[in-house]
Amino acid sequence: MLGCFNSIRQSSVAAVTAAAARSGGQQSNASSSATTTLLRALSTSTESLKVKTTTPPPVPNQEERIKYFKIYRWDPDHRQKPYLSTYPVDLNDCGPMVLDALIKIKSEQDPTLTFRRSCREGICGSCAMNINGRNTLACLCYIEPKDEDGGNKAKKSSSSDVMKIYPLPHMYVVKDLVPDMGNFYEQYRSIEPWLQTKDGKAEGQAEFLQTREDRAKLDGMYECILCACCSTACPSYWWNADKYLGPAVLMQAYRWIEDSRDDYKDKRLAELDDAFKLYRCHTIMNCTKVCPKHLNPGRAIAHIKKKLAEK
Repeated sequence: MLGCFNSIRQSSVAAVTAAAARSGGQQSNASSSATTTLLRALSTSTESLKVKTTTPPPVPNQEERIKYFKIYRWDPDHRQKPYLSTYPVDLNDCGPMVLDALIKIKSEQDPTLTFRRSCREGICGSCAMNINGRNTLACLCYIEPKDEDGGNKAKKSSSSDVMKIYPLPHMYVVKDLVPDMGNFYEQYRSIEPWLQTKDGKAEGQAEFLQTREDRAKLDGMYECILCACCSTACPSYWWNADKYLGPAVLMQAYRWIEDSRDDYKDKRLAELDDAFKLYRCHTIMNCTKVCPKHLNPGRAIAHIKKKLAEK
């Protein structure tokens, strides 16, 4: 590569020099200056074109910060009871979130570890699980809790503390940290979570419009990502999951009841007026406490009860 460049450079310099000699002293100052600049560029040493490799500064020896993770394990293909496996992770070589540790364990220690994950941004809800006794998203849960000022709570939570990770409670387990969400999604389907109108769209109509005030009524409900953290934290849902719809589904039901564009509010309310579907909620408020999106399903359920009482 450099040899080819040298031959091209030498031939170019010779051509420019010959052209300058033929023109004699008739060149203008501007033309002479341009020729000088070109000759200087073409005569650049090949040494300056080489990429210089620099050695990165040595990393000082860091003391290992080992964190132990006890993770629920169960494989339906093996005739074995559920058990806990312990995995050590050096926090100096790991991301700050629990999901980072799970991915590191799966890629470096145990490829059979099974869990759901997708966006890593708290949007999809796939990585919902029970971490240290609290339902949350692994991608939003710090391994070391943060102070209000953003610093690690090093004094209150040592890296040597064991972190226990289980699947969402009171749900059938498919494998390891993967719960069976079939019943939850079937309940969500039962409330018909889509816009329903009596007349449909008029000819040439693009969207169903609503005022800004009506749109603002949906804030705090449409953000739900259906991770099921709230429903699986609710004792009423634990004991009546086959009949009680649960906080997440009821909040989504109220989202469509409150939507000004929907024409079937009375029908939706009538379908919820049931001793088990709705009234198993006893305002324990675990749902609001654990919601990773900081929503308030308990308030939505209270509004549904109020609307039914006013009918």
